[in-house]
Amino acid sequence: MSDRSSPVPELFAPTSLDRDAGRALLDELQDSATQAALPQLEGLAPGFVDWIVTALFGGTYQRPGLTLRDRQLLNLAALTALGGVEPQLVGHVRTSLRIGMTREEIAETMVHLAPYVGVPKALAGLRAAGQAFAAADATPDA
Repeated sequence: MSDRSSPVPELFAPTSLDRDAGRALLDELQDSATQAALPQLEGLAPGFVDWIVTALFGGTYQRPGLTLRDRQLLNLAALTALGGVEPQLVGHVRTSLRIGMTREEIAETMVHLAPYVGVPKALAGLRAAGQAFAAADATPDA
């Protein structure tokens, strides 16, 4: 063991993790239907929701360099490419609508992904988008 102090603070730029900013952004981006799963998650994995709010929405989303629209396009692409995460994809489609993306932009995102992620995953993405559009039509104030 060395007597030297850790060089980590000198080598790396500090980051910000802001729970309050994360909570505010989560409320801005996600409607109540999308957030409805959070209490159940807390019961299954105590503290995990706080980590998501603080590290993701209060950390990663607070970084400069990408707009919320950019981040949503990346989320749509990543979740569609992953496949098997349709509940999260539906939530992110709803979030995309909330931040002003059009249905056409969202659908074209899925179509554009087809040659890169495969037609079956793009089709699953379109089905998830259709679910989110139907839910948005059923609860227009969400």
